[in-house]
Amino acid sequence: MTREGHPARTPDGHHVIIDGRRWRATDPLIPEDVAARLRTHLMAARRAVGAARRAHDEEAEAAARSRVHMAKVALGERGVPWWEQDETERRTRWTEGLTALDRG
Repeated sequence: MTREGHPARTPDGHHVIIDGRRWRATDPLIPEDVAARLRTHLMAARRAVGAARRAHDEEAEAAARSRVHMAKVALGERGVPWWEQDETERRTRWTEGLTALDRG
């Protein structure tokens, strides 16, 4: 962690380092209000995965895991690396992801 409380980043900024592991960083081009909404969806979906697992509901778990994946792709943490996309592709990725997650 840095002094500001944020995880350390690789020199190229593409990954964060947490507990010695490298994870893809969120796309820095995403406006903070949009990124916050996507993180809210991500955390709700992760809670839904846990609830479904405790209930032994495989269908609900699969649906929740799909929402987790959708949020992570929209954030640029999965799928085509954000640094390999142009600005239009990046904006389309997070806009379409947020629209789908907002629809439920």
